[in-house]
Amino acid sequence: MRSIKLASELKIDSVLKPEVLVIGAGGAGLRCAAEICERRPGTSIIAVTKVHSPQKSHTSTAQGGMAAVDPKDPIDRIVYHMFDTWKGSDCSADQNIIKAVCESAWEQIVWLERHGMHFSRTEEGRIAKRPFGGHMLNFGQVKAFRSCYEADRTGKGIMDTVWGESLKHGVVFLNQSVATELLFRNGRCVGAVVLMEQNGKFVAILAKATVMATGGKTRMYQVSTNCRQNTGDGLCLILQAGLPVMDLEAVQFHPTGIVGPGILASEALRGEGGILRNKDEEPFMERYAPTAKDLAPRDVVSRCIMTEIREGRGCVHPDHKLPHVWLDLRHLPEYIHKTRILEVCGFFRKFVGVEPRHELCPVTPTAHYQMGGAPTNEFGEVQKDARQIVPGLYACGEFAAATLHGHNRLGTNSLLELITMGKVVGERVTAYIEHAENPGDIPKDAGSRIFSRFSGYLEANGQEHYAKIRDALRVLMMDKVGVFRNEKGLTEAIEELKMLKDRARRLELSSRSLVMNQDLIQFWELDHLLDISMVIAQSALARKESRGAHYREDYPERSPEFHYHTLAYMTDCGNITLDKRDIDMSIFEAKGEHYEKFGIIERKY
Repeated sequence: MRSIKLASELKIDSVLKPEVLVIGAGGAGLRCAAEICERRPGTSIIAVTKVHSPQKSHTSTAQGGMAAVDPKDPIDRIVYHMFDTWKGSDCSADQNIIKAVCESAWEQIVWLERHGMHFSRTEEGRIAKRPFGGHMLNFGQVKAFRSCYEADRTGKGIMDTVWGESLKHGVVFLNQSVATELLFRNGRCVGAVVLMEQNGKFVAILAKATVMATGGKTRMYQVSTNCRQNTGDGLCLILQAGLPVMDLEAVQFHPTGIVGPGILASEALRGEGGILRNKDEEPFMERYAPTAKDLAPRDVVSRCIMTEIREGRGCVHPDHKLPHVWLDLRHLPEYIHKTRILEVCGFFRKFVGVEPRHELCPVTPTAHYQMGGAPTNEFGEVQKDARQIVPGLYACGEFAAATLHGHNRLGTNSLLELITMGKVVGERVTAYIEHAENPGDIPKDAGSRIFSRFSGYLEANGQEHYAKIRDALRVLMMDKVGVFRNEKGLTEAIEELKMLKDRARRLELSSRSLVMNQDLIQFWELDHLLDISMVIAQSALARKESRGAHYREDYPERSPEFHYHTLAYMTDCGNITLDKRDIDMSIFEAKGEHYEKFGIIERKY
């Protein structure tokens, strides 16, 4: 049989018509699906996931916990959590979102527990809590015990819970499938074209509402905590539809990635008392953040580690040849090692041959989280500009930017956001589909964009190799668009990205089949990594200040001139149009109790 090569030969093989399409079956997408099913039993939902089981979604890898203040807590207060989130964001989160999320946090802890999640407990039987970076009492005076957790496998507990609820309510899963194109009619989103890898068939899924929850995308960096499938596919679908992405310059580097694989060494390790040390075993964080020390926010700690390394106080790992500092867990009680951080310590034994109970652990900043994403309003409705939404299209989780995190996320606020905003989107979708029109027939141009792209891949007969371009991209982004940035490096990165994009058009494809063709999917992913990297670099070049995780060595101070969210449009790689969205200051503007804490404040720890 002749191999498929031409766009004219690619076709949509079938049509599915659920009421709701969820793209991405991680914690946010499935919390949304569960909420819809609870509010409107019998709703037909299809969930598309890139991996072979929702249990392999990236949410399952989250370790440390989920921040939440019990309204009955005698010491902690919700307003402290709100303040910490605002301060941690470097005054660039949206205050309406901060208020809504922090106030509903404990309700979601209760929801998870009542639906089967096994939170760790104190001896008195209460839900156990641990401290995390940037979470403090009394507006920054002392560390807060605010993170609810399930040992060091909190994300796995969340996934067990929301996946179980989705199965109970009859959500249909398309595993090992990728959404390749969003479908629109008269400006309204009516579904997507999906490639099912196992049989190589394209299916059009038409739905009243489409929820995007495809997660993060830091696999363009040399050292990353993200699963290999986190390649920015969903954000590229947004860009290709002519819609904006927001604040992509805000990439969070987690300070403690395990040297080599970049796997996360959870902030819980420092929450339990772990200490960062340089090559001389000096506990250096007290020099940079005398109050918070090792539990300063992640952007601060990452820059401190890189400063130690730059100034010659770091180490070089003999096997991986990467610079690092030490994380000291040797002084922690045996009980902590065996009950609260067992799995993370096992990663050190497995990947770098270190026994954390007796040896120092090598760690280095690793690309971890995307604060930006698809811009949404407070209800998770995707925006086409700063004022208008796209009917029928919703987003939640790390994929979305509502924005709770601004330019820097506090640890444990990610799981909080995916659960709370998943619920909010579920509520909104439920109300919308009650009165929404049916999506109708397949739009006439459905699939044309993706068929043209895949035809190009299938016809490829160049001499370039995917892995070489990917590795060059990772080194480039780490060196020039990483923890520290400057105009020269960013300008060079943009030019090099253009060259890598050109090289990616001359790849060599080993198989012309659509069925389980890993080369084909990797070509598609590489395009996405290059496109998103271009947006990150150009947005970072345009923001001539330092704010949160975006740090410009040539503009080291935060500037009021850039007190806005960056909207970026790009239908062709490199051809970017930038716009602005205001930062919501509603808590400050309301002039209520403690409102002065939510102004443009100094950020010291």
